[in-house]
Parts: sequence; structure tokens; C-alpha cells
Amino acid sequence: MSDIHFYFDPVCPFAWMTSKWVRKVQAQRDYSVDWRFISLRLLNSHIDYDSHFPPEYEAGHTAGLRLLRAAASVRREHGREPIGRLHEAFGTRIFDSHTGTYIVEGRDDRGTENFLKPVLDELGLPAHHAAALDDTSLDAEIRAETDEALGLTGRDVGTPIIHFEPPEGVAFFGPVISRLPSDEDAVELWDHVVGLARFPGFAELKRSLRERPQLTAFGVDTTEAGLQEDWHGGSRRTKK
Repeated sequence: MSDIHFYFDPVCPFAWMTSKWVRKVQAQRDYSVDWRFISLRLLNSHIDYDSHFPPEYEAGHTAGLRLLRAAASVRREHGREPIGRLHEAFGTRIFDSHTGTYIVEGRDDRGTENFLKPVLDELGLPAHHAAALDDTSLDAEIRAETDEALGLTGRDVGTPIIHFEPPEGVAFFGPVISRLPSDEDAVELWDHVVGLARFPGFAELKRSLRERPQLTAFGVDTTEAGLQEDWHGGSRRTKK
């Protein structure tokens, strides 16, 4: 039994920031983490992207779904253990090593074999998992896990979702953080978040003003605070 179920979409920057914080806590508390799937593309399948999100979001969310198909293929063949390493490799390449756009000829490169195959090779995973990028039969599994996550929190949330001490423990969306805390602050923040979530009747603590995360992909150095922006419904552009 894992201490934490962490539901992620690989293209979500705030899920990546939160996962790095959770890894810091995991190292100090010796928690076991089961890295699970939640797809922003499937979560928003009923939404008109043109009116709700910036232009690049649909391609990005679709790329995330494609990478989750590959992750599901890996999990079927190799079990749950490689998924944490796969998620870390995705996040490092997407957010900590990359600058500029991922859109190439109208398509998000993160959802292609060109992006995935070097990751598989680095982790010692078979190249045939790249074929899963186009395998829509895997979507049912990913949707079921997405619904599982939303069943813990309600549907008006995003990524990540954390379930602590499952199956009976608390679950929550977030926390959405833009700065990576120190080792000491990471544990203190964890205790505060879990303590708040455990309070009976607690539902929400939120503000829509967010700093751009301290990630290379966003042009923000780890010594700086990102530009503060007002987010709405998971994006930097309000609904029309």
C-alpha cells in the first residue's frame, strides 16, 4: 500500500512543481508514492478550447494524453515502478531543460516519437512503447483513472491531485505552488497542507493570482520570483 497516490498530467507545469516538492518530502519522510494518471485533455473533453484557453493549450493537452498512453503501455508491461521515473524524465525535459515553444508545424512535439524515444532509451524501456502514442484503446484506462481522481475531490479541479494515506486518507487538488521550497520548508508545508485538508468540513483555500513557476521553460530562474498573473479556470486567459 502506497502512502501517497499522486495523479499527474505530464504537460502541467504546476503539477511538475508540486511533484518536485512531494519528492523532497518523500525523501525525508520515507513515503512511498504511486504515480497515477489524470488527463487534462479528457477532463476538458466537453469544453470548447477556442473560447476557454490560450491557443496552444489544446495541442499541449493532447500531447499530455499521448504521453499518458505511452506511460499506460509501460505500466501494463513493466508494472507501476517505472512510472515515477518516467514522470520525472518527462518533467525534466519539458520544464527544466527546454526553452521556447514545443509547437512544430502546428503540432506539439511533446506528443511525438521524437520526444518520447530518447526518454524510453534513457530509462532502459523498450522503444515499442512509442507506438502507444496513437493507441486510443488506452484512453479508457486513462479516463478511468482520471475519474478515480475526480471522485476523490469533485470535478471542478485541475492537476495534480494528491491522495494521502489511501484509501481512507484525505485527498485534495494541489497545492498549486510556483516556488520550490527548501528541504526544511517542504516538510513544514506538507504538514500544514495535510493538517488543513484533514479538518472536517474543509473545502477550499484559493486565490487566482499566481506567479509564473520557477521553471526554465517559463524563463524564470530559481533565484527569482515569476511574474504574477491572474489565472482563470486553469489558464492565463479568462473565458470570453
